[in-house]
Amino acid sequence: MAATGSPPSRRIKPWLLWLVLALAVAAAVYAAYFFRPIAQAAPPPLQAQGGSVAAGRYLAQIGNCAACHTAPGGAAHAGGVKFKTAFGTLYSTNITPDRETGIGRWTYGQFHAAMKHGTRPDGSHLYPAFPYASFAKMRDEDIASLYLYFRSLPPVAQRNRDNEMHFPFGNRALLHFWKRLYHKDAAFTPSPRHSVQWNRGAYLVEAVAHCGACHTPRNMLGASDESRALHGGAYVDQVASGEYRQWAAADLTPGQHGLKDWTASDIRDYLLSGRNRRAVVHGPMTEVLASTRHLSKADADSIAAYLRGVDAAPARWDFSALRSRVDEGEIVYTVHCGTCHLPDGKGDRILGVPLIRNPIVQAKDPSSLINVILYGPDLPPPPFNSGRANMKPFGKRLSDEDVAALATYLRSEFGNNAPQVSPDQVRRQR
Repeated sequence: MAATGSPPSRRIKPWLLWLVLALAVAAAVYAAYFFRPIAQAAPPPLQAQGGSVAAGRYLAQIGNCAACHTAPGGAAHAGGVKFKTAFGTLYSTNITPDRETGIGRWTYGQFHAAMKHGTRPDGSHLYPAFPYASFAKMRDEDIASLYLYFRSLPPVAQRNRDNEMHFPFGNRALLHFWKRLYHKDAAFTPSPRHSVQWNRGAYLVEAVAHCGACHTPRNMLGASDESRALHGGAYVDQVASGEYRQWAAADLTPGQHGLKDWTASDIRDYLLSGRNRRAVVHGPMTEVLASTRHLSKADADSIAAYLRGVDAAPARWDFSALRSRVDEGEIVYTVHCGTCHLPDGKGDRILGVPLIRNPIVQAKDPSSLINVILYGPDLPPPPFNSGRANMKPFGKRLSDEDVAALATYLRSEFGNNAPQVSPDQVRRQR
């Protein structure tokens, strides 16, 4: 017998209509925000800034401009330095005042926009490998001083090299959305809770010297994770053999895995001379020393006060139960390392640096430690004097398994606490 009666109601529920409407409005607002042009306030006139060439020279020195814009054997500030990233290979640009190949035609407003907003004179976006995310915090007076300084340099006619970006990152328009997500153009604001010295150090570290560009972890889109500022990061640079490999920048906070045992004097000495009682500058940090050695003593003390006063990175879990081959690593250490670094890791005052609670040894990423073992520390050229014997490379003497065991031992002893190192991690650094 056939069923009778009316079919069930298929009316859309009112709450579902409201949900669809709310989502549509949210999508419209979201799209309007992300697709609208990014506002760029024009700076005050250059003449009103009070900048000077002398101030700009000092800022350029401590901001490490020469290291990034001077290729090996090339003219100063003429560009061509190679930067390998996960998004492709970039080359720094000519920032001399040459009118055809440099920034000689740039107005102060265009220079200010590059530093503050990461845009070129034609309005296209600069890649954040140029650390405008940090430079945006600089005061207008300091940006004006840099402009005056670069305008005073001798022009060098050298065309910029084309970048070699992976698809689709060669499209600069995509950076519009990156900036919407991550870029803030507000100038540094002093904290009323801290001293003048601490605030000066914060300004130098966060803005001018852009320390976080290397020492702060980045997310998958290349933006700094400010919730872990200065906790240690990773980047690609040359090792002593000339090849490009990953490096790990140390934790700069006063936490257990960072600079807990460093005094303010230790930090100041390291910045000004490249060495202190606990460490000797090496690897890519040698280029940074070429910058920090120009710091005034007062500014070096300010940076030290700031780094001693930031929040410490949280302590890690004890990884000792997860480590293997520590005994093999101790044998490798005793044979090859113990003479200079001593059985207790305290380091001989003439031969080897201390390994006790060493920020490089116990960095979350072991790349820098592995590089030092494989290729040696790659110290600055003379007249730099480390005050200690120069460690030889062990890459040809030790197998990947031996290096992994040694690194794991170092990261397990002498008060260090970091994950085990595998032979595969060593192979990636070869």
